[in-house]
Amino acid sequence: MSIAFLGLGNMGGPMAANLVKAGEKVTGYDPVAETRIAAEDNGVSIADSAVAAVVEANVVITMLPSGQHLLDCYRDIVPAAAPGTLFLDCSTIEVADARTAADLAAAAGHLALDAPVSGGVVGATAGTLTFMVGGPSAAFTAAERCLAQMGKKIVHCGETGAGQAAKICNNMILGISMIAVSEAFALGRRLGLTDQALFDVASTASGQCWALTTNCPVPGPVPASPANRDYTGGFASGLMLKDLRLAQAAAQAEGVRTELGRHAEELYTAFVGNDGPARDFSAIVTTLTTDGTP
Repeated sequence: MSIAFLGLGNMGGPMAANLVKAGEKVTGYDPVAETRIAAEDNGVSIADSAVAAVVEANVVITMLPSGQHLLDCYRDIVPAAAPGTLFLDCSTIEVADARTAADLAAAAGHLALDAPVSGGVVGATAGTLTFMVGGPSAAFTAAERCLAQMGKKIVHCGETGAGQAAKICNNMILGISMIAVSEAFALGRRLGLTDQALFDVASTASGQCWALTTNCPVPGPVPASPANRDYTGGFASGLMLKDLRLAQAAAQAEGVRTELGRHAEELYTAFVGNDGPARDFSAIVTTLTTDGTP
């Protein structure tokens, strides 16, 4: 494969590097100079522009901040791509934007998939991402080899937009569950429980969940969790807020009541407004006590 990778930031950079490690020819572009330099150090050939990157590619992968970024990019690059190019978008965006982007590619005779990811920077670096894929079966079959070089689990969720739907539903669960786990630790402390005691019970009982056993919001019980590093190096709270807002937009459009999802969005809106978007989303635990301790 000859792969163009557009968007070489915290997620895209490691993903592109894994494709290079797998022996693929990867040409990349990102408007940020430092990300281009880091990608080049990892073996990615750097193009002068997004259009220049796709001209000789038969696979185009995008990892961009928003649906508007993706649509603007597609309007530039789709006409420059060779006929039959596979467009693989790994951004997390609105379902409607994913469908519009796929339509732009399909109208020009290309294959297109939405394939957002779960697993964060750690998974992107380790090549253990989960891909949630939406689009035609033929395009999915064509993309499997490429996806397998960047991830561990690949799920074809349905037609165009289904990958984005799965991603925002999953992350709504994650945001809600992190708040629930954080509240449990705050209450447990007030009732005299140690964090370790609550963890030892809940991690092997009906309260078990990823937010507890992998991304525990209090320091100690899970040494690898961001709570042990002042909530750095994880899934940023600003990104969690973005995903919760996407879920709420979809719920409102489809007439579905998601009361806990709505309240989670409100809590993360307030948290990000006060704390900023950078720290891991589990840092919301610090809002549950008057002294700000987790």
